Amino acid sequence: MTDHPGHQAPPDAASTGTTAHGATAHDSTAHDSAAPGSDAADARAFRELLRGLRVWDVELPSFDPATAPDEPLPLFRQWLREAAEAGVPEPHTMTLATADASGDPSVRTLMLHDADERGWHFASHRGSRKGRELAVRPRAALGFYWAGVGRQVRVRGSVTAAGPEESAADLHRRSTGALAAGLVGRQSEVLGSAEELARASDAAWERARREPEAPVPSWTLYVLRAEEVEFFQGDAQRRHIRLNYRYEGGRWVRELLWP
Repeated sequence: MTDHPGHQAPPDAASTGTTAHGATAHDSTAHDSAAPGSDAADARAFRELLRGLRVWDVELPSFDPATAPDEPLPLFRQWLREAAEAGVPEPHTMTLATADASGDPSVRTLMLHDADERGWHFASHRGSRKGRELAVRPRAALGFYWAGVGRQVRVRGSVTAAGPEESAADLHRRSTGALAAGLVGRQSEVLGSAEELARASDAAWERARREPEAPVPSWTLYVLRAEEVEFFQGDAQRRHIRLNYRYEGGRWVRELLWP
């Protein structure tokens, strides 16, 4: 989050229309004179869109790392609660990064189910892409971003799968829609048509309403035991605060990082 200027940042080439060479963004070049709708024009319009976007055009909260707790969990809970209170939509959503046996990474967005002394909890089907990757390489990273308060949290560590009873309890604590989605199953498999999904979803919703405790054997709760947790507080003047926790020798070590 260091590429786009906030409202308090000094003018730059993007905001003034001046390039690094002193020319304006409207100077005529062979590239800029491309006809509307052409690939070159579309690419230029996309770049201009990116340059025009702004972040953190609100007053950001302060953060004094000297007051941070000795362990990351209390601070994470506090930050998520403050994001929710600030009106950040779905502050419990996060990105999950995993890798397959050859080390190729993949990432997706899902919801946090809990965060306690054991770690950060999330769930999926064992046969999904993330489930298969965690089976062969049980390590992962999480990313939370709360734009309204200019904060992000990164978590990295080992992942373990909970047992069938705890996994079932996790699913049945959730909504009817979550159970219906679980009953559809086949996550990450190739789908033949939208009609096939509609039929399976209708049947799953009917069963979820009829059997709120219906079993989904493939549903698995995962717990990421953190080895490193970084807290990032954005600053409009680019004096971002990065507080990193590393678990070493049976205790958490805190350190500040350059932004």
